[in-house]
Amino acid sequence: MKRLSGIIFSNIYDSALGDLTAKRTVASLPFGGRYRQIDFVLSNMVNSNIASVGVITKYNYESLMDHLGSCEEWDLNRKSGGLYIIPPFAFGRSDVYHGKLEALYTALHFLKSQNTEYIVLSDTITICNIDYREVLANHIKSGRDITAIASKPRSGADSYPAVFEADGDGSAKSITINCAARENSLVGIGMFIMEREALIKVVTECVSAGFYHFEKDFLQKYFNENKITVNVYNFEETVLRNRDIATYLKNNILLTDEKIRGSLFKSSAPIYTKVRDEIPTYYGESSVVNECIVADGCVISGELESSVLFRDVKIEEGAKVIGSIVMQGSKIGKNSYIENAIIDKNVTITEGTRLIGSKLSPVIIRKGETV
Repeated sequence: MKRLSGIIFSNIYDSALGDLTAKRTVASLPFGGRYRQIDFVLSNMVNSNIASVGVITKYNYESLMDHLGSCEEWDLNRKSGGLYIIPPFAFGRSDVYHGKLEALYTALHFLKSQNTEYIVLSDTITICNIDYREVLANHIKSGRDITAIASKPRSGADSYPAVFEADGDGSAKSITINCAARENSLVGIGMFIMEREALIKVVTECVSAGFYHFEKDFLQKYFNENKITVNVYNFEETVLRNRDIATYLKNNILLTDEKIRGSLFKSSAPIYTKVRDEIPTYYGESSVVNECIVADGCVISGELESSVLFRDVKIEEGAKVIGSIVMQGSKIGKNSYIENAIIDKNVTITEGTRLIGSKLSPVIIRKGETV
């Protein structure tokens, strides 16, 4: 089979996550109790035998680099291939890129240096467990210029970056941008496969013409002008899209569903992350925990319901946390009440505090704050 290289966009959609990405990339946003969002796409690539991956950065990528480290957890600390951090001012640019096409322009040196025939491109807001080798085989069989990986839309979403209508063989009939999904349509999950040389040509051509939006200025425009043929690969397993703060909270809580958790975390295709040695979580005599994800190193003396706790969280006696996310190193004081909230890292919630948000507009407490 033809070999693949990978490109990951670490900062695309940062603005949609508001305060959560004020000091970090969307790629390094914690998810699911012990992971970062980049862990999923990076693990998918490694499990698909992709040995060379470029991560395009923009700003606030210190936490991302700290998390990735030497990349030994993903077996990418190698002499040939491995992981490449691509900074925003690469390839002679003096300004920060605005969209994926300009981001890929900063990665031209990486793209030209690869000896693979195909490139897989991916966002990091998409949480799934996918084998890109199967997608590549489908792409080659289709004979089309580019494959867009898509899935059925989830209920409740009013707009998607790309919506596809396709024939039974996967040939795209129409592509619409930033609109609601129609009946029997498929929605893009921000992942594409394309020939490397063709991608280089497209990026150079589009950027020189002042275009920067991958889906609108290239995919839809070229398709409508009959310059490219588009293959739509229907990925039928679980896909979670952290498109905004509300879906980020919702999708974290969805991991308490054993069926969804099982489709994302497979023994045959593990999701790797930075290893941290922690003591087991301690559950006090007064603790009550129902349908939660709780990482190592926590001390639980209060009540938890439908929530996700990261490492080293302390829930004191009388405190109650419902439908919320509490990130690493945070402390929830005695007799506090937290509902529909996202508590960032190293936050202190003082005794008796009440924080109540809604599922569509959760309360967010920024990293390191005391409330």
